[in-house]
Amino acid sequence: MYDLGFWQQRAADLRFIDTALIGGRQVGAQDGATFAAINPATQRTLAQVAACGQAEVDLAVGMARRAYEQGPWPRMAPGERKKVLLRLADLIMAHREELALLDSLNMGKPVMDAYNIDVPGSAHVFAWYGEALDKLYDQVAPTAANVLATITREALGVVAAVVPWNFPLDMAAWKLAPALAAGNSVVLKPAEQSPFSALRLAELALQAGLPEGVLNVVPGLGEQAGRALGLHPDVDCLVFTGSTQVGKYFMQYSAQSNLKQVWLECGGKSPNLVFENCQDLDLAAEKAAFGIFFNQGEVCSANSRLYVQRSVHDEFLERLQAKARLWMPGNPLDPASRAGAIVDAEQTGRIAAAIDRAQEEGARLLCGGRRLVVEGSDNYIEPTIFSDVEGGMSLARDEVFGPVLAVSAFDTEEQAVSLANDSIYGLAASVWSDDFNQVHRVARALKAGTVSVNAVDALDVTVPFGGGKQSGFGRDLSLHSFDKYSQLKTTWYQLRN
Repeated sequence: MYDLGFWQQRAADLRFIDTALIGGRQVGAQDGATFAAINPATQRTLAQVAACGQAEVDLAVGMARRAYEQGPWPRMAPGERKKVLLRLADLIMAHREELALLDSLNMGKPVMDAYNIDVPGSAHVFAWYGEALDKLYDQVAPTAANVLATITREALGVVAAVVPWNFPLDMAAWKLAPALAAGNSVVLKPAEQSPFSALRLAELALQAGLPEGVLNVVPGLGEQAGRALGLHPDVDCLVFTGSTQVGKYFMQYSAQSNLKQVWLECGGKSPNLVFENCQDLDLAAEKAAFGIFFNQGEVCSANSRLYVQRSVHDEFLERLQAKARLWMPGNPLDPASRAGAIVDAEQTGRIAAAIDRAQEEGARLLCGGRRLVVEGSDNYIEPTIFSDVEGGMSLARDEVFGPVLAVSAFDTEEQAVSLANDSIYGLAASVWSDDFNQVHRVARALKAGTVSVNAVDALDVTVPFGGGKQSGFGRDLSLHSFDKYSQLKTTWYQLRN
């Protein structure tokens, strides 16, 4: 059923929302400004979308504040909010094909990845947080007999969420589901490269019964809409996924305004360690390829640094190159394509420049390295592997955010851990070994928010996701995510005898 012709026909009939959604209503930019939302696979403009600025952000924050202060959402019983979130999860799945297409056309990912991974994953996140709502308990502190001291969690108020383009629907769900579940109102700014699924999600949320003004979506450029949210004095908390440099801007905006809470999930340069004690090198090679080439390498936790013990280095690289050939990019609407287009020409150019720089610095190109033209668009990069990458090279240190892998050899366990930890980032890491004691030692020593043992980029809504160092702080997913969207309140009751 889901062949190229099916997706092309559905794409021809697709509706693109080109305005903000504020207070339950479609709103254009007051000054008439727009930006072009482009399909990177064809380089054709899908729509001219309202470029929101200060006026629209002020309106959205005002609507969100009114919904929080006067509306029913934060005052609903947990079980009632739960019903809305579960209905939204059902609606996401009912519109699975549409949402998958919106993300595929907007940022270039294979439509079948969006259909099989992103959309059901997003629905599951909303359902999971909905189900969690009526199972969370507050606390009573141990006190003297004439005191009752309670510790309760309260919603923060107005949350701003700024999300990236690599997983547009998924990243929105990761922020929105716990923020809404906790009783907050939200102003969401999707990346300018990928606004459509967020706008459609907001429509579905209204259909599910979310009160007007609780979720507002302001598409726009980071320099205008994002900055306005970061500096807004009536935003209580800002959550962000994106580059480390932009994350630093949001920290500055908080200090320059109202000291709003800022929670960052930023860049990564995640290491993947393959030891000679790994008994299944073929599986490790398959997963190493997946860890860097899935989603065109546009993954913050991509395993972009590969360290292989010298005794198995050459054999492993032979297997790895064979696996890499399976990730050649193609038309994102073709179900046979395992990889699609890079999000836009600017990002494609940055990846190509990183490849050129790696060759200039002396890394050895094993495979790939070319910019490809597919059906008239050159926003495609071959799966690329460099070996002999030394620690001082840019490819070993800088996040490329594309399908480019840096490979280095190591001799000892201590050397492997040292190389892995020699990074400004600390988001994720992977370890491959069948020595039980070794994986425990190495996993404990690695400075990363998630360490996947005999796996890559292990992820589930039940466990926290996030890192340290310049990868940011705070955690998405799991019950720990509620820490970002609520605050503790102590109430001390002095009792009379």
